[in-house]
Amino acid sequence: MSEQNLSTKTGILEGNNRELVVVKDLYKHFPVRGGILRKIIGWIKAVDGVGFTIREGETLGLVGESGCGKSTIGRTILHLHEPTSGDVEFDGQNIFSLKKNELKTMRRNMQIIFQDPYASLNPRLPIGDSIKAGLNIHKIGTPKERIDIVMDTLSKVGLEPYYVHRYPHEFSGGQRQRIGIARAIALRPKFIVCDEPVSALDVSIQSQVLNLLQDLQDEFGLTYLFIAHNLSVVEHISDRVAVMYLGKIVEIAPRLELFRNALHPYTQALMSAIPIPKPNLDRERIILKGEVPSPQNPPSGCHFHPRCPVAMDICAEEVPEFVEVGPDHWVSCIQVNANPPLIQ
Repeated sequence: MSEQNLSTKTGILEGNNRELVVVKDLYKHFPVRGGILRKIIGWIKAVDGVGFTIREGETLGLVGESGCGKSTIGRTILHLHEPTSGDVEFDGQNIFSLKKNELKTMRRNMQIIFQDPYASLNPRLPIGDSIKAGLNIHKIGTPKERIDIVMDTLSKVGLEPYYVHRYPHEFSGGQRQRIGIARAIALRPKFIVCDEPVSALDVSIQSQVLNLLQDLQDEFGLTYLFIAHNLSVVEHISDRVAVMYLGKIVEIAPRLELFRNALHPYTQALMSAIPIPKPNLDRERIILKGEVPSPQNPPSGCHFHPRCPVAMDICAEEVPEFVEVGPDHWVSCIQVNANPPLIQ
């Protein structure tokens, strides 16, 4: 089954099967320019044919190595990047076909929390003005009502309402990320892309922010695409998890199923690298050889085959299809999808 077809055939999220976000065969390639005339000499294939769904009220975790295209997927879904090809449907509407005014209205329901809480806030604006900016753009309420919304939103993220007149440099990293979260939820959106929202924070603060995100999800019925490197964080917050490698999703499954029964060799290597607080525990670590190939010139066939410990000759020739190997468990691997499977 193709990646495009995968986006309409995922399984059932307990209690809700409504697909809020549907990504179909999404590509995003960035031009590489060179020479005096700055002509295009190649393409960075950041997202190279991706399809998945995010159901209403769930958190889909997206993991993978740096540079695999995770953040590009998040930003392309929000139409912050122009897609090379493919479709993204939000609440039944294709956002890439919307006109400018229609897209502006749609974006009230789609927000993002950026990774860097230092760079994502305007240092010249009081935080109250930063949070209020979206309310002003969408003309929500009267000026006084907007101030009330800002103060109420600050309270919901654990900050004092009188902070509205303070500037970003007066806050710690954790407080700034809470401000970023407040800015994202001020419009009461349906869907939020969380682009590594805790990776720049201390471990003690990470747990507080993760718990805050879960509390807000329960209160407002939010849907998250949660992008992260840390598999322990993803295991804590996600309902389903998608694993990405070099522009492609190689495995997607419910959280418990993925962590108990990872099938793709790349996913298995990631799982073996998770630190366990038991120094005397003897376990086998899967060490991948070589470096991640360049997305400008990805390998033929399966993109992972040059580093795969169980690769066969056919892996360099044939692009693996996404196949459902269990309930809502999809894998893109020739050996796993063989009948019977060649690897377990």
